[in-house]
Amino acid sequence: MHPTDDEPVRQRELRFARRVHHVRTLGAALSALLVASVLARDGAPAWTWTLWAFNGFLWPLLAHSLTLRSSEPAQSAQRFLVFDSAAAGMWIAIMQFNLVPSAVLLAMVSMDKIAVGGWRFLGRTTLPLLAACALTSTALGFAVRLESSMSNVLATLPFLFVYPIALATLTYGLGRSVALKNRQLERLNRVDVVTGLLNRRGWNETLGAELARHARTRRPAVLMLVDVDGFKAVNERHGHLAGDAVLRSVSSVLRACTREIDAPARYGGDKFGVLLAETSQAGAVRVAERVRTAFLAERTAEAAAEGCTLSIGLAQADLSVVTTDEWLTRADTAMYRAKAGGRNRVEPDGTLAGQLY
Repeated sequence: MHPTDDEPVRQRELRFARRVHHVRTLGAALSALLVASVLARDGAPAWTWTLWAFNGFLWPLLAHSLTLRSSEPAQSAQRFLVFDSAAAGMWIAIMQFNLVPSAVLLAMVSMDKIAVGGWRFLGRTTLPLLAACALTSTALGFAVRLESSMSNVLATLPFLFVYPIALATLTYGLGRSVALKNRQLERLNRVDVVTGLLNRRGWNETLGAELARHARTRRPAVLMLVDVDGFKAVNERHGHLAGDAVLRSVSSVLRACTREIDAPARYGGDKFGVLLAETSQAGAVRVAERVRTAFLAERTAEAAAEGCTLSIGLAQADLSVVTTDEWLTRADTAMYRAKAGGRNRVEPDGTLAGQLY
C-alpha cells in the first residue's frame, strides 16, 4: 500500500480504536463478573449465560476486528460504543434493576463515554441505553428486584478500583502525549525547516531574553547579522535547490564557528543572525571574521561560481539599546554598510567601530 495524505489520519484513528479496545476489554470482563453475581443469585436460564459469555468475552474481539477492517475506524469505534451503552441498558433490565450492580454499571458506561467524546457523546449514547433497557424490561415482564446481596456488592469492588484507575492511567498517558506533541509543535514553530536554525520568531524571543538579561547584569552581548552576497544569482541561474544548499552551508558554518551559548538563526530569506552572548567587542569581530572566511572555504560550487560571500554587521548591547528592534536596526545598518563598502567584509556599528579602531 502506497502512503497517501490520508495515511496519518488513518493511523491516528487506528490508535484511537486500539485504546477503545483496551478499555472495552477490561470493562467487559469486569462487567461479566458483576453481572454473573446477579445471574447466579437469580438462577438465570441458559440463554442468559450464553448472551453473558458473548457480551463479556467475544464481543470485544469482534468489535475490534470489525473496527480495524473499517475504512473509517474512528466512526466504527464510536458506533460500537453506542452498542456498548445499549448492551449496558439491556443488562440492567436483565439484572432486574439490582440497585448496586446497576448503578456501578451505569457509572462505568458514563465514564468511558465522557472520556471518549465528552458530555455530548454521553448524550448520544444515553437514548440507546434507555431504549434497550425499556425494551428488555418489557420483554421480561417489568421484573424489578432492587435489593443487592453481599456477593453483589463484593462483585462491584474490582469495578470501583480497577476500572477508574485504568481509565485515569489512560487519560494521563494521553495528556502526556498531547503535551509532548504541543512541545514538539512549539519547537517546530521556532525552527527554520531548511537550515534547522532558529527562525525569526524563535530568534526574536531569544533576543528579547538576552536584552533583558543585559539590562539586569550589564554582561556583554553582540548581535551579528549576516547577508549572503550574490544569493539571488544562485537561485536564478542554478535553481532553488542550489539556493537551499547555499543556505545550509551558511548554517553549517555558523554552527561550527559559534558556541553552545550563542544563538544562530535564519532571520529571513538570505539573511542570518547570531546572538553572541558573553562576548567582548573584539571577540565578536574575531568570530565574524572566522565565519566570513570559513564560508569561502565551505561554500558550494554554485555559490563560488556566482561569487557568493558574506557581508556581516555587528551591534553591541549597551544602555542606548532599549528594544530588540533598535538592536536589530543597528546591526542591519552595519551590515548594509559592509555591503556598500565592497561586500565580503565585517562592519561594526558606529559605537563599536569607534572603540575598536
